[in-house]
Amino acid sequence: MNTANTRSAAAALERSSAKLAHGRYELRLYVAGMTPRSLRAINNIRAICEEHLKGRYDLQVIDLYQQPKLAKGEQIIALPTLHKRLPAPLRRIIGDLSDVEQVLIGLDLRPKK
Repeated sequence: MNTANTRSAAAALERSSAKLAHGRYELRLYVAGMTPRSLRAINNIRAICEEHLKGRYDLQVIDLYQQPKLAKGEQIIALPTLHKRLPAPLRRIIGDLSDVEQVLIGLDLRPKK
């Protein structure tokens, strides 16, 4: 990548980050009971949100053992699953969310490498 392209990409990233900084994130974390994996996912997403989205997010944790009908309506195929509903586009991240870099990419807070 030449210097002009690098500067252009950096400027686009800064504009995108500034735009997202003002947006509100709507997140839903689907879990299956209070298993160790579910608890890790809950703790991990809360920590990520507090560090990177403080004051700009709504996180709803949904236990599909208590609300099983939501799994079909939301097309849940694996648990835990995080849905980023807003800002668009919709994203789904599956797992315990321990790979912070991948979660940030999935939330559009970091560019794909």
